[in-house]
Parts: sequence; C-alpha cells; structure tokens
Amino acid sequence: MLHVNARSYRLPTQPTVVVCVDGCEPDYIAQAVAHGQAPWLKRTLASGTALIADCVIPSFTNPNNLSIVTGAPPAVHGICGNYLFDTATGSEVMMNDPKWLRAPTLLAALADAGRSVAVITAKDKLRTLLGHGMNGLCFSAEKADEAGVLDWVGRPLPSVYSAELSEFVFAAGVQLMRRRGPDVMYLSTTDYVQHKHAPGTPEADAFYRTMDRYLAELDALGCVIVLTADHGMNAKTRLDASPNVIYLQDVLDGWIGATTARVILPITDPYVVHHGALGSFATIYLSASADRAALASRLAALRGIECVLTREAAAERFELPADRIGDLVVVSERFTVLGSAASRHDLSGLDVPLRSHGGLSEQQVPLIVNRRIDGLDGDRRWRNFDAFELALNHAQ
Repeated sequence: MLHVNARSYRLPTQPTVVVCVDGCEPDYIAQAVAHGQAPWLKRTLASGTALIADCVIPSFTNPNNLSIVTGAPPAVHGICGNYLFDTATGSEVMMNDPKWLRAPTLLAALADAGRSVAVITAKDKLRTLLGHGMNGLCFSAEKADEAGVLDWVGRPLPSVYSAELSEFVFAAGVQLMRRRGPDVMYLSTTDYVQHKHAPGTPEADAFYRTMDRYLAELDALGCVIVLTADHGMNAKTRLDASPNVIYLQDVLDGWIGATTARVILPITDPYVVHHGALGSFATIYLSASADRAALASRLAALRGIECVLTREAAAERFELPADRIGDLVVVSERFTVLGSAASRHDLSGLDVPLRSHGGLSEQQVPLIVNRRIDGLDGDRRWRNFDAFELALNHAQ
C-alpha cells in the first residue's frame, strides 16, 4: 500500500490510465452518446461505473489537475488557481512553478515504489507541476517537438488553439501504452473545444467521437480507465450573445477609490484568447482601511453574483489555502463572468459567444470507470480527485 496525503492506495496490477478531460461538462458525454458518436462510452456507461462528482472550487485547470494527482483539495497541495497575487513580493504570478506545490503527488510516489509512470498533458503550463518529483516520462503536446516524440506518435505538432492538441494527447497515450506499457498513465487535455462549442453541437460531438475511439483502443489494450474532468463549462452571455461581465475592479474603484482594492482573476494563464481571462471566480485584496463586511454585502447585492465570502469562510467552504487568497472571494452565477477592469481584457479573440467556468455552476463533472464496481456508497460526495482511489483500490 502507498500512503499519500492521508490516503492509502494499492499498487496497480493492471495498466491504469486516468484521464482528465478539460472542461467536460457531463452533458457533452450525454449528448455525444445520444447522437451515436461515442459507442465505447455508451457501452462503458452500461457495463462499467458511472458517477457524477464535484471538482474543487475554483473550477479551473491547475487546482483541479493537482487535486486529481494528489488526491487532495487545494488546502493540502496549495495550488488554488492558475494565477495568484504573491503577497511576499507584491507581484501577480502564474502558479506553474513547483515551488507553489505543498504536497507530493501520487504519480511521484508510484514511481518511487518502482512502477513505471507517464504523464502527457496538452498545455505545457501543467507539465512541471504534474511531473514534479516524478521519475518517469512527462511531456506536453504543446512542446512535443522539444520532447522528441513526434516521430513515434506519428502526428505533426498541433496548434495550442486547436482540438488537435487534445487529440495528440490521446494518440500519444495509445502509442505509449503499445510501445512501453507503463503501469500508470495520466492524460490531461485542453478545453479549447468546450470553450467554443456547446454540448451536442457538431464540433463538440466530433471531439468526443475522436476521444471515444482512442479510449476504446486503450480499453482493448487491457487498461483500467478512469475518466473525469477538471471542471464543467457554461455559456456566459447576455440575450444578445455578448459577454455577460461584471468588471469588479471598475466597480470597486468607483465605490472606494483606485488604490484600495486589487482584483485577482485566478483563471488567467498564457492562453486567454478563447476566454479573455474571464471566469466565474475572483479574489480581492483590500487595504487595511477598507470595510470588508460592507463591501462584501454590497458586492453580494449585484445582479449575477452567487456568493461573496471572507477569506476565512472561503478557505473553509472551498478547502483553499487561506494565505493564497484575498480578503474577499467572489463567485458569479451560471451565466455571468468576473473581470478586473474592462480596459485590461482583450476580447478581440472571441469569435464565438463566450463560454467559461470557475464557479459552482461548473462544479459537477463525470467520474467514469471502465470496470463495474459494486458496493460503492451511493450517498458519498464523490470528487474528481477520487479518480485514483477508484482506479487503484476498486477497479483492479
């Protein structure tokens, strides 16, 4: 048994693949199955184990991928967004550096236990975090040329803004399983398709048809497969299809002046073309003179706001590291996103109506296993970071 972050895991006896499908609102799978585009998933939903789980909040990529591979919430592993305000240096930084990681990953522990482990991620921003401390193969589709894997994968280097970036992850995973047969493999895709296309649209169905084909190949190779997601996805538009945005920095500057509050958007990453750095979760740092309670009440009264919490309340409710979030945490409703100042967001790259994530409305995700598991607790609150527990402790 391995003991990692207060959880125990059996060592794998069969090749095991955990897949994080970025932005996979459960309805994407339901619609693809209903339209006859996902035959493997249809069979697996009938003969395997199909659950709906909760991701961690904020429902963004970095905190959820790290929760999946640590089996723990952000309060344990420390990654509470893609982006944060570093109070020690007074600067806003990406959370890509492993220095922000406060807990070991199960992937590293499995490698230390003598199991062969491989990680393939779509975007390079996750590579160093997922591969931290791990003795094994770890590369991104984005920089597959630098990893020297293009020849054996048999596909050209994909654009970072394309469905092909995720397809490369699956193609590489299948080829790697055939060539080297790693004991454990973690595959993480990008949500480019989900940001642009709603469930059941031809473009979305085409993506899930492709994914379904690769998953069927991994299944045929004898793999235990657990499929989950880092977050869901929703339309964030007004009736005229324009982005439905509350620009919090502009609001606060108008209320209390331009030097009293700093709005941080943890969705921010190097790839903002498809979402304009607009998501449904924000954190606010306030000067000592600001009245937190009064501002929280005033913000909560704005149309489109779901909840406003103090640092302490947000850390407890969402299992976040209190020292890495602001004085206030703001979560918007399903059809609303949060911005800082309107002048700081370039929305020129939005060529379709905005779809995004980050809030409670994007918390539900699929948790699917290609093995039937009997006796699971039907009343348990399943989380996406239970994926490895299901894969190693129940499906082998």
